[in-house]
Amino acid sequence: MDVFEGKFRESLSSRVALLDRITNFIVKRKGKQMRPMFVFLSARLFSEPDESTFRAASLIEMLHTATLVHDDVVDDANLRRGFFSLNALWKNKIAVLVGDYLLSRCLMMATEHKEFHLLEIVSRAVREISEGELLQIEKARRLDIQEDVYFEIIRQKTASLIAACCQAGTASVNQDPELNKTMYKFGETIGLAFQIKDDLFDYQKSDVIGKPTGIDIKEQKMTLPLIHVLSKASSADKRYIINTVKKHHKNPRKVNKLIDFVVEQGGLDYASNKMHELHAEAREMLLKLPKNEARDSLENLVDYVINRKK
Repeated sequence: MDVFEGKFRESLSSRVALLDRITNFIVKRKGKQMRPMFVFLSARLFSEPDESTFRAASLIEMLHTATLVHDDVVDDANLRRGFFSLNALWKNKIAVLVGDYLLSRCLMMATEHKEFHLLEIVSRAVREISEGELLQIEKARRLDIQEDVYFEIIRQKTASLIAACCQAGTASVNQDPELNKTMYKFGETIGLAFQIKDDLFDYQKSDVIGKPTGIDIKEQKMTLPLIHVLSKASSADKRYIINTVKKHHKNPRKVNKLIDFVVEQGGLDYASNKMHELHAEAREMLLKLPKNEARDSLENLVDYVINRKK
């Protein structure tokens, strides 16, 4: 990971001073770096990581960072990981252009080294993430999301990128189609659990998560705890839930009251059980893969996904 940081920084370098200053800001404020870890550990399951593996990790991290930059513009968010977002510091136009630059560097890096198999993996993730975002926006307007649609949204928006990490890491050292398919499915499964964990944070009344409680309701996003409670609610309760999300999502008192209602009706327990089912499924997949240090570390990373505090 230490070597990767240097290589990632180098891959972002530009002759434009403003762009260099911004990419330096991005690298310094990196998050948990889970996605590059998935890349390296997936590679190490089968062989020693090489330069292709480092490029795979850089491609994924560039794509992930670009989506975060664009998300902040779309959501008009001023903070990211406790720091000012790019659009807060440099305004929307520059933030959008930086996101575009990251995507173009991602594509160029793959083509420069003729790693078209990695380009295919990353391009698929870009398509999935974009479709997932648009599907969520479309459904949010009517608040008619069923559980199967919710899972399709989070599969595309979140799980597809973690799936790409595992597939790209494996493909960098082993291009066996069946093995790559297996690792994609493993990443997708733990990616679904990862997003449900994020959804559960929204119902925790704590400041430690770095995310305001109830922000999903305030943004009229239907997540699994709320969808489950809505699916089994009486007609009167359904009207109450939809009315709160539609008309009172900016009222903190009413949002908190809805959060309490979702907790009381078992929404969190239901979502937590689904998350643990996915976690168990991912661990079971790992047990069928070669037993080595990388697999042990992947097991720890999979456990961290559902046990993390933020």
